[in-house]
Amino acid sequence: MKFIFEVRIKDGHTAEEYADAWVRASELIQQAPGARGTELHRKIGDPNTLIAIASWESKAQRDAMEGQHNPEIAEIIRSAAPFVDITPVGEFEDPEWVVMPPGRKED
Repeated sequence: MKFIFEVRIKDGHTAEEYADAWVRASELIQQAPGARGTELHRKIGDPNTLIAIASWESKAQRDAMEGQHNPEIAEIIRSAAPFVDITPVGEFEDPEWVVMPPGRKED
């Protein structure tokens, strides 16, 4: 499953500042069972808007990780909070089907 949210960088800050916190928190979160990786993407034409994607084997595993308080992760997230606005987009199941051009493999 994928947990997707939009990140808007506030004036006077950079996407790189948020990316630093994102990577530090993700390195810890990715140690949880079921974690499959994270991605940040810049919006075309708006470098201060990002989409963040966290991939998990299941919603239950993601929820279990969220239920375990990790003070180090909480501090990293708290440190980034003043310079971003985060809006959850939603939680999505892995696709039921993927259509790829002939001869290409799914990543």
